[in-house]
Amino acid sequence: MRAGQPSTTALYVAMGRAIAHAEGRVRGFSDPIARELLPAHYQRLVDLYVSGRTPPRARDRWTLRIVRRVARMIPLRTVAIDDAVRSAPTLRQLVILGAGLDARAWRMSELRDAIVFEVDHPATQAFKRERTAALRPVACEVRFVPVDFQCDSLDQALARAGHDAGAPTVWIWEGVIRYLSRAAIEATLDAVARRSAPGSRLVANYTTRAGLGRWLSNLVLATIGEPIRSAISPAGFAALLAARDFRVLSDTDATAWAARSAISLHWFERWRWAGLRHIVVAAR
Repeated sequence: MRAGQPSTTALYVAMGRAIAHAEGRVRGFSDPIARELLPAHYQRLVDLYVSGRTPPRARDRWTLRIVRRVARMIPLRTVAIDDAVRSAPTLRQLVILGAGLDARAWRMSELRDAIVFEVDHPATQAFKRERTAALRPVACEVRFVPVDFQCDSLDQALARAGHDAGAPTVWIWEGVIRYLSRAAIEATLDAVARRSAPGSRLVANYTTRAGLGRWLSNLVLATIGEPIRSAISPAGFAALLAARDFRVLSDTDATAWAARSAISLHWFERWRWAGLRHIVVAAR
């Protein structure tokens, strides 16, 4: 991230969700809030893309080329995570780690009895609070918890925000892990484990160890100041979870998410990113 600015990838992800919502091509996906979370300029870019028009500025055309790929993958990931949240046996506390411009607290009716703790970098979160000030959440309550995962104590921040470590929690860790060092990943999992009562669920999105596809992604991400710092194999992640008394219920890649939403992936998409992106659901 660039100092004092919201995450660029968070903006791109929200743009992808806004475009996917407008196009309506992914079965089970709907996010009418995503566009509202964007700055005016990015809203205009979404509208240009949906209308089929080309922005006059080269920089905006480059942004939309990136977002075009995001809009194919992100709604598939969103549906898979939403379904995992809905299947949790208890949904009274939801913690979103690296919430970015996540809209679940404003669009998922299943959260009507839940307190949603949105944990994210202070700069991104300050921007998010401005964008949501006029929006009414469907969740029972939204609590913003500013944390820099690389150096702050997640445990202490959640305790200050009133998170109840003695009650089951559903955790979402989406689009964050690959930007963290291994030490930060393990520290976060340690905090999650300490604050997860029996009956808790963890839904985590991660990137596997892979060659050229990941290298190409990092070329783009490095230019916006958010390089990939880590990748984990499914077996490696399962081992990290088992060491913290979490049992893996499922581990799927984007090929499975596409099949669930009746989306046919091009061979290049399967090679480029579908096999690299995973969601693991684990229980305690």
